[in-house]
Amino acid sequence: MKRNHEYYMNIAMKLALKAKGQTSPNPMVGALVVKRGRIVGRGYHKKCGLAHAEVEALEEAGTLSKGASLYVTLEPCIHFGRTPPCVDRIIKSGINEVIVGMLDPNLLNNGKGIHILRQHKIKVHVGILEESLRKLNEVFIKYILKKMPFVTVKVAESLDGKIATSRGDSKWITSDKSRFYAHRLRQNYDAVMVGVNTILRDNPRLDAWFSAKQPVKIIVDSQLSTPRDANVFAAKNQVIVVTLSSRPGQETENRKMLAEKARILEVKEKEGQVNLKDMMKKLARLEITSVLVEGGGTLIGSLFDERLVDKVMFYISPKIIGGKEAISSVMGKGIGRIEKAIKLRDVRWKKSGEDFLIEGYVK
Repeated sequence: MKRNHEYYMNIAMKLALKAKGQTSPNPMVGALVVKRGRIVGRGYHKKCGLAHAEVEALEEAGTLSKGASLYVTLEPCIHFGRTPPCVDRIIKSGINEVIVGMLDPNLLNNGKGIHILRQHKIKVHVGILEESLRKLNEVFIKYILKKMPFVTVKVAESLDGKIATSRGDSKWITSDKSRFYAHRLRQNYDAVMVGVNTILRDNPRLDAWFSAKQPVKIIVDSQLSTPRDANVFAAKNQVIVVTLSSRPGQETENRKMLAEKARILEVKEKEGQVNLKDMMKKLARLEITSVLVEGGGTLIGSLFDERLVDKVMFYISPKIIGGKEAISSVMGKGIGRIEKAIKLRDVRWKKSGEDFLIEGYVK
């Protein structure tokens, strides 16, 4: 196999993926130190506040870093954050060449790290496997540029687009395999979000099975009607209840009781309901960079209405539920003309047990 820049960058990218779901609000980053065609140092950013990938790789390489090449999936940082600047460590190491996968979208950096390295006579190459690396850090890119979380809608529905019968029965529409994968998916997100009707109808726990890292649980509840004994409060994980701002003297007993179990996040009002754009902005300020929305139809439809969805994952079971009163997966206001329909790009599908998973990005 030819060992070119793409070969080594691909290894660095695989290292970065080891920390998937663990680095928020930071990006996933992997790094290699290569000397005379041999990898002498490896590193990846494991968690926010811990050493960056470049530092880990240089530490492992030790004195072999002098005169070597450094491969890093994201431009080295120049600013003090939770850790010192990586460019300083690179310069001191004696590295004579840095191969960068992609520029850092953070305007605090964004080309400045590369400029400093070149000022110190270090050769720099930029843009190796960039398309793949941008997808790797799609969450971070949106969060840092838009100050909004990356939003994925995950739906389990019947072939005719229903998520529950007219009586509210929804267990279970999709197969065991699909549900298992959906639970595993939760650990890759900062938060899992549902509307209050999902809490009232299904009473879910919203846990990520088999994972030490549990997502924040978010309930969108404009009237604060979430029951105090709901399963979502059973574990000690953080719960956020998003609701409308209260006026003086309007404190209810249920609000006080819920405040003992969850963080109450007050947002602006829009047509008597939670202003979803304001909600997302405030969640981003809490360093929630990614949200997996699991229902119900009203919340999902409203998020599409507001153009707040980035990605969709629809698990479709080969079952017909029928009934005009059965609950649909996407409600909200919808559209009046087909030409206004929300379209997807990069659509993929695969079999999941007896179901089909269709996923793609909103154009």
